[in-house]
Amino acid sequence: MAPLTLKTATGNYGHTMPLKDGSVTSEAIAFEHVDVPVIINAFRRMIRGLEFDVSEMAFSTYLCARAYGVPITAIPIFLVRAFHHGSLVYSKKSGITSPKDLEGRRVGVRGYTVTTGVWARGILASQYDVDLTKVTWVVAGDEHVEAYKAPSYVVSDPGDGDLARMLDAGEIDAAVAVSKSPDVQSIVPDPAEAAAKRFGEDGVYPINHTLVVKNEVLAANPGLGEELFGLFKAAKAKYMEHLAADGPDDDDVQARTRSIVGDDLLPYGIEANRKTLETFLGYTVDQQIIPRKVDVEEVFEPSTLKLKG
Repeated sequence: MAPLTLKTATGNYGHTMPLKDGSVTSEAIAFEHVDVPVIINAFRRMIRGLEFDVSEMAFSTYLCARAYGVPITAIPIFLVRAFHHGSLVYSKKSGITSPKDLEGRRVGVRGYTVTTGVWARGILASQYDVDLTKVTWVVAGDEHVEAYKAPSYVVSDPGDGDLARMLDAGEIDAAVAVSKSPDVQSIVPDPAEAAAKRFGEDGVYPINHTLVVKNEVLAANPGLGEELFGLFKAAKAKYMEHLAADGPDDDDVQARTRSIVGDDLLPYGIEANRKTLETFLGYTVDQQIIPRKVDVEEVFEPSTLKLKG
């Protein structure tokens, strides 16, 4: 029997390349890899047009889409992770001196439902006692989930969408995910140290991207979730072998992350990530990304709930 061909969009990472170059294969599945140079663009195409059978997906975008009835389901493969204490920056010209000073200010975000923004706001609220409802969140783009309705303290900017320019011009006081410069600094002092300290306290290792599958494809192919999990796990293992063989990391960010979380930079499966998942699901409810509290098991393909990565 010919393998099931799945139209697939994922980024070109060390842990996905074995699936793309054919060094990890399956008798049951063949991937038709679609090249999307900026993988974020695949998220919109998947959410709005269900263009792929399998797609990488920003975690908060998936949760929001699921809440609004988009027929996709995640499996607990987490392709991109990062600490976000350094994600929120402010202009020195704004007069801000601490995270709490963001109350009453305008903070730019590409989209309110963007995952990095959810993590950054969660850090502000949980660690620095910032009342997120007292901040005006200025959205410079649009949301991938068209049906989403943002809370009243979120406004849309009709301008050019350039957060760096808006920050420099004083149109906003701070922003999420804008490159630092002499006039722009992280709102959290020494964010790398702050992230390491927080991880030591609660073990939360932020997840940015997961993997989703069209519901109709899952329904038509029993066992597909488990097969995909196994393939991505095998691809990650091959990548980890490569890292081990190459010796110390040349990538400063990767080396710093390894020093915090250990050798497995990409733990898969629910149990290894339960605290992180529960924390993020709580943030999405608190920030009105999704309308109600959900359990971790609700948002993943049932056959994958007990798999370990």
